[in-house]
Amino acid sequence: MPAALLVVMVVGCVAEETDETSGGSTPSVRATPTTSDAPPATVATTVTPPPAPSPEPPPQHREKDPDPRWEFYVDDRRWYRSPWFAGAHRLMIGFGCNTAPWYSPDPRCPGDQGFHHGIDVAMSCGTTLRAGTAGEVLPLDAPGSPGTAYGDDPVRLRIAGGYDVLLGHTSEVFVQPGERVEPGQRIALASDSGAPDGCHLHFEVRPAGGSVSTAVDPAEWLLLEADLRG
Repeated sequence: MPAALLVVMVVGCVAEETDETSGGSTPSVRATPTTSDAPPATVATTVTPPPAPSPEPPPQHREKDPDPRWEFYVDDRRWYRSPWFAGAHRLMIGFGCNTAPWYSPDPRCPGDQGFHHGIDVAMSCGTTLRAGTAGEVLPLDAPGSPGTAYGDDPVRLRIAGGYDVLLGHTSEVFVQPGERVEPGQRIALASDSGAPDGCHLHFEVRPAGGSVSTAVDPAEWLLLEADLRG
């Protein structure tokens, strides 16, 4: 075969092969179905509830104006409420033998301890004092009246059962001798009158007309209730 004819035939074959791959119809591509009869997968979602709010801290007991002269001679560190005074307060000195320096040695007590004839409750000057029970206000010159150690203007009430309640170290007394007072009635303010150890309430109970030597434990009448909120 002549050489020229062989070149033409080779070129024609190349051209034809090129046309099959580039100029011919493109093979169809069948897509693989992606759907199935199975339901779509469910994504589990865990809902975490918001954290519960922290409880409010109990209110801290604080005297609005603590007296730097206070000294506490009881192991009880609780705070107490009573119908005889506003707010919650701590005990300073209990009834009976104690180590407070304000009292002379007493033969009823061990060592050189003195005897306290009431219960002292530490409270800021100006704390409201109320009648914890009904009673009649006694004049200060009545038999069994307190001395100057109780302050310039103590209050004494004759109450049911034949007892006198004495509120010492008071000021701005709002009741008059002979007046009948009812439970909850404001009768005076706490002060430091006659008190070397700062503002507080001295609460004392005696048989009617009795003197300091006849004083009894006043806890039954003071009606202290521990405040457990803090």
